[in-house]
Amino acid sequence: MERIETQEQLHILLTKHHTLILFKHSLTCPVSQAAFQEFQAYMADAYVPAAYLYVQEARALSNHIAEQFAIRHESPQVLYVQNHEVTWHASHWNITQASLKEHIQ
Repeated sequence: MERIETQEQLHILLTKHHTLILFKHSLTCPVSQAAFQEFQAYMADAYVPAAYLYVQEARALSNHIAEQFAIRHESPQVLYVQNHEVTWHASHWNITQASLKEHIQ
């Protein structure tokens, strides 16, 4: 799992990986902190490439992701990308280790 801050970093990851999990994390929101902990717990046993960004520090990238995938920005938010298309996404309290296991193959 790596932290990204730029559109270029995102492009490299999307070019390199068939599947990718993206997590948008707010540094000031307790709901986001809880969701990020669930995400980290899921990633401890996952073998899917993943990246996260801090929305306060990478606002342009966060907006770009919303535009590129035509998915309204929320924070926290997780997006599962396969072949450059989001096949599943969730936000807020719907981001749990169980929901990630259920929807990410």
